Amino acid sequence: MPVSQQPGQRWSRSPVLRTGAVTGVCLSAVLTAWLIVANHVPRSAEFARFLRSPGRLFSAGLTGWAVLTSTYLLMGLYFERLYSRVTPFHVFILGAVVYGFFAVISWVTTLMFAARQQPLAVTRRRIY
Repeated sequence: MPVSQQPGQRWSRSPVLRTGAVTGVCLSAVLTAWLIVANHVPRSAEFARFLRSPGRLFSAGLTGWAVLTSTYLLMGLYFERLYSRVTPFHVFILGAVVYGFFAVISWVTTLMFAARQQPLAVTRRRIY
């Protein structure tokens, strides 16, 4: 349902526009930091190798997701109703499934590119 602005109401008082503007600024900051790191930090190229190694991609993803789950667990001790919908176990399993899916997609893509580099014709001769 669209939010109607009353006469004299500025855009900065509209919660929809304010939230959208703040979200846009935050996403722009992440994009800017990402581009700076990708272009000016030589060691950042090591992270691109994870796409060629699905096992390492999955392990790194689970490690990061375990840290996120631990933070979620600790925040649930302070915010009493945080676990009312999703428990920390469900958060961890959700991350494991998502990272597992992306690891499989990465593995299949790697296999497809490797298969494209092989000749399609059979090179063996028949022995009569």
